[in-house]
Amino acid sequence: MSARLTEPFSIGGLDVPNRLYRAPLLECAGNGPGAVEMLIEELEPAAESGAGLIFQGATIVREEGGCAAPNMTRVADPAFVADLSRLTDRIHDYGARIAIQLEHGGLRSREVWHAGYRGEADEQLAVSRPPWPLRALDRLGLIELSPRVLTTSEVRDLAADFGRSAAWASDAGYDAVHLAGANMGIVQQFLSPFYNRRDDEFGDGVRFLEAIHDEIRERAGDVPLVTKVPDETPAPVRRRLTTDDAVAIARRLEKIGYDAVVPVRTSVFWDASIVRGAFPDRAWDDEALQGAYAEAFGGRLRARLLALGNRLQSLLYDFEPGWNEALSRRVSEAVSVPVLMEGGIRERDGIDRLLASGACDAVGIGRPFYAEPRLPSRLLAGGDAICESCNNCVVPQAVGEPGVCRTPSVLERRGELEREGAYESPDG
Repeated sequence: MSARLTEPFSIGGLDVPNRLYRAPLLECAGNGPGAVEMLIEELEPAAESGAGLIFQGATIVREEGGCAAPNMTRVADPAFVADLSRLTDRIHDYGARIAIQLEHGGLRSREVWHAGYRGEADEQLAVSRPPWPLRALDRLGLIELSPRVLTTSEVRDLAADFGRSAAWASDAGYDAVHLAGANMGIVQQFLSPFYNRRDDEFGDGVRFLEAIHDEIRERAGDVPLVTKVPDETPAPVRRRLTTDDAVAIARRLEKIGYDAVVPVRTSVFWDASIVRGAFPDRAWDDEALQGAYAEAFGGRLRARLLALGNRLQSLLYDFEPGWNEALSRRVSEAVSVPVLMEGGIRERDGIDRLLASGACDAVGIGRPFYAEPRLPSRLLAGGDAICESCNNCVVPQAVGEPGVCRTPSVLERRGELEREGAYESPDG
């Protein structure tokens, strides 16, 4: 069914005023003093400028372990989550909706790859014994594995942690819950045959998502529930999720009771498959960050080697506008719940085409918000994002830096638009 960007739609019982959403990004707000204020500063402009739905970036459901990068926010303390009502109230002031994204990094957690966190007591939760490529990197000293494979009862305990965090978030005013089902976090690790070789009921990775669904329904009621659905087609390995697998997973999730899905083409590795675009040379060459890179990656030489690998990945995963479109269309044809699409969406004409053709029910934009925090006001008026997909905003986040645009030409253009009044709110 065709739709227009300014038309409302529903996710479960949640009415969303339009079909433009801010995709989840790393806010790097942490949990310390000022964390809620930082989140308000980061997310409020999207609501004020007209986005119908804002996804807060990945938040970790346990007090220890699970952070994929430094300064991620944890939602395992009910008192902290309750204070987030200040954020949700602010978003609601503009008539927008807000969802929280729940996550645990599993084998992507920072204590695996970040040299500064190695040796900490944080547990590396694993679905199964790590696959051989990760064990090889461990032997080379590029990562440090000390995994603990979850028992069946511990998997259920982890699902319960997702449920508790969801319930606290719902009480704090969040309108929906979004599971980080891709980006190589633990949910994807359960779904992926590359990681999951279990011989219990959770050898079927969808069972983990079903267990999370059941915990959330028991603890948080009918709060709308969304998840990403990964297609690991770019990965050069035999044991991976195919497009057909992703479609089948989406069908099963609809039957379980998920209210919307976000199909995503990704990889089994921690690579650039989810941030396609140019090699971020400005970020890697930033003199002020060289010491932080050396600390994170185990020395300046290893940091340079990682930069080289990033350059090769930028060739493998070149920017492609709307790179999840084909997958999104397949899933849209297979399910009746809303399909949300993100990944390389930059131009209003492309957005209109995606919605009119039925490729998706809503469109999400991520990195361009680093360049234009009030981007919706221009998109809703017919403009295009000015993001150049250079990825200079992404690499510094590995060392705990906030996500901001670092490209002078883009910042200069934003300044021009600000002077022209292009970011005024839709109602004046």
